[in-house]
Amino acid sequence: ISCAGYPTRRTFSEFLNRFGVLAPEILEGNNDDKVACQMILDKMGLKGYQIGKTKVFLRAGQMAELDARRAEVLGHAARTIQRQIRTYIARKEFIALRKAAIMLQSHWRGISACKLYEQLRREAGALKIQKNFRRHTARESYLTVRSSTITLQTGLRAMAARNEFRFRKQTKAAIIIQATLRCHAAYSYYRSLQKAAITTQCGWRRRVARRELRKLKMAARETGALKEAKDKLEKRVEELTWRLQLEKRLRTDLEEEKAQEIAKLQESLQAMQLQVEEANARVKKEQEAARKAIEEAPPIIKETPVIVQDTEKVNSLTAEVESLKASLQSERKATEEARNACTDAEARNAELVKKLEDSERRVDQLQESVQRLEEKLSNSQSEIQVLRQQSLAISPTGKSLTTRQRTMIVPRTPENGNVTNGETKVLSDMTLAISNVREPESEEKPQKCLNEKQQENQDILIKCISQNLGFSGCKPIAACVIYKCLLHWRSFEVEKTTVFDRIIQTIASSIEDNNDVLAYWLSNSSTLLMLLQRTLKASGAASWTPQRRRASSASLFGRMSQGLRSSPQSAGLSFLNGRGLSRLDDLRQVEAKYPALLFKQQLTAFLEKIYGMIRDNLKKEISPLIGLCIQAPRTSRASMVKGRSHANAVVQKALIAHWQSIVKSLNRYLNIMKANHVPPFLARKVFTQIFSFINVQLFNSLLLRRECCSFSNGEYVKAGLAELEQWCNEATEEYAGLAWDELKHIRQAIGFLVIHQKPKKTLNEITKELCPVLSIQQLYRISTMYWDDKYGTHSVSSDVIANMRVMMTEDTNNAVSSSFLLDDDSSIPFTVDDISKSLQQIDIADVDPPALIRENS
Repeated sequence: ISCAGYPTRRTFSEFLNRFGVLAPEILEGNNDDKVACQMILDKMGLKGYQIGKTKVFLRAGQMAELDARRAEVLGHAARTIQRQIRTYIARKEFIALRKAAIMLQSHWRGISACKLYEQLRREAGALKIQKNFRRHTARESYLTVRSSTITLQTGLRAMAARNEFRFRKQTKAAIIIQATLRCHAAYSYYRSLQKAAITTQCGWRRRVARRELRKLKMAARETGALKEAKDKLEKRVEELTWRLQLEKRLRTDLEEEKAQEIAKLQESLQAMQLQVEEANARVKKEQEAARKAIEEAPPIIKETPVIVQDTEKVNSLTAEVESLKASLQSERKATEEARNACTDAEARNAELVKKLEDSERRVDQLQESVQRLEEKLSNSQSEIQVLRQQSLAISPTGKSLTTRQRTMIVPRTPENGNVTNGETKVLSDMTLAISNVREPESEEKPQKCLNEKQQENQDILIKCISQNLGFSGCKPIAACVIYKCLLHWRSFEVEKTTVFDRIIQTIASSIEDNNDVLAYWLSNSSTLLMLLQRTLKASGAASWTPQRRRASSASLFGRMSQGLRSSPQSAGLSFLNGRGLSRLDDLRQVEAKYPALLFKQQLTAFLEKIYGMIRDNLKKEISPLIGLCIQAPRTSRASMVKGRSHANAVVQKALIAHWQSIVKSLNRYLNIMKANHVPPFLARKVFTQIFSFINVQLFNSLLLRRECCSFSNGEYVKAGLAELEQWCNEATEEYAGLAWDELKHIRQAIGFLVIHQKPKKTLNEITKELCPVLSIQQLYRISTMYWDDKYGTHSVSSDVIANMRVMMTEDTNNAVSSSFLLDDDSSIPFTVDDISKSLQQIDIADVDPPALIRENS
């Protein structure tokens, strides 16, 4: 019964050894034998079998089916092995036949080359013989012709020489007469031309001057609002200061007049008191005399006249007493009025002192507000420039999109010489219809492929420049890579593209308030701007013609095939090595379209913004230190007066600490610029403006604060200026430039403060030798505010100050500005042409591209 039900029985190991070939992946797995057997049977699709504990039970016919499957698998493996062996044998025979054919061909070509050489050698010999024979015959004919020609030429030349001599002899006098006549005519014509030229030059210069005046007036009207406000504030400050000075002078004059009046009144009062005492004494003496006379005289006869005389004398004396009392009362009233006026004057003086303090506070506040307004003005100007450029970038694209809805965007590859990044090409309706009818499917696919490829290239470039690529041989890699890519893709000749906007956005997102990052992008932007300035030139209406010629190709598929024929791999490798663009360092001029010109303007705005940020960061860093550098600390001065060598050295170090902090800041910024290879031209501009800022701050503080115009403060500032001069010498002229000359105002003012024997100096010596740069108002203010806290010396003489006053009044009468404060110039002190002229030519082929560009050449 069991044999009839399951005639075939195999153990698990035997079954797997025989039929494991049918499912090798099951044997490779870590499965149990029983599970593996069941998986093989299930895979073969058998039913009705049974799995025992140690064996597999198969029904009738199932074993034969498995053997058939096994034989089929083994046969397929055998066929594969046979096919490989036969392939090997056939290839071996083919190689042997090819080798034999090559040997035969080489021998036959050698025999044919020998025959050809023999024939060519014979032809060459024949040609040489012919050449020599022909040369001999030609030389003989040439010599005969030459001899005859020489004979003819000698005769003709002799005859011509005789004729020429005769002609010169005849015409010599006529030539002299003609020369004098022509000289006279030419001189008269020259004088008339000179007069006419002078007249036309005067008229033209007058016209140009009027035009320039009109432009200057327009510019003054545009930028005059803030200037007028600033001038008003300055005039108001000056008026307040002058009023304060006038009030001080009036107060001193009033005090002197009041003192003199009081002294005169006291003297007159004393004189009146003496007169009153003398009058009283006289009255007493006369009364005594009258009494004696009455007593001595007879009673009847002399009584009446004595009484009359006494009454008259008494009346006169009483009148004099009353007059003296009235004058005394008037003098007392005058003294009381003088006292009242003195108290009023003292009250007014107190009020004026308060007003003076308030006005000084207001002056300080106005100065701070003026500085803030200047900073706001510079920031607003930079923001206005950026907004203008953004508006220029937004408006034309919108117009182009609306006006070119029917244009077809045909991206071009770098290999076929066409423009990249979706340049718009205007085709006629007929060519569009024909190309769409002929190849509707073949154009869409290449267009999509090219767009995707160009988008990938742009993404790689943006990803690359968003990193800090560093420098290669003092050349910024990012700028060179951007310029190489744009020139290789011909993006400057494109009517519409997005690569410029993406580059600008990447630069804007990379800029941080970090000096290292700012210096890195300042170097890159200046280099890229120099390359653009030397490469781009504005295109006119004629720039459309070459694009229309390119658009005349049959279809997009034809252009694709032309581009693919020109080996893109070689083009990529040439771009990678820097040799494919033949001599990029020559910087050929390119007809620039609107996006390229807009990109140049935006890059210029970013360069100016980065330059302003670096300059303003340095100003913010040194501004607190400048306030401490104008006035020496009192403790340090006291310690210097006490005096010891070691103590004085310590005090000197403490005094110069603020100046050394400024020098450290300047050194740090200079090292940052050198590390990022910022062009020396821009570094010179930065430090020149910083030194101008230091000059303005120190000089204005010196003029506005009387406590700063002292001898010890002059020595303190002079020592600090020596530190700055040493820094300029160490930084060399390449980076410092004319920065030291920007401190001329504060240098001359400090030299005037520390100079000895000021009363002996005349006004001419002060204005011509000591302080030629300073104005009369500035010299007058320094001279009146000066005080010596160290040696007790005096300022200039009163005659010099009087002469200064006279000159100041003349200047005010001549409508000369009486402003004695300096203004800080926060404008951008260079143009794109200045950068292009200052930077040297860059060899882009020597710059090593980064790894990301090398991988995607």
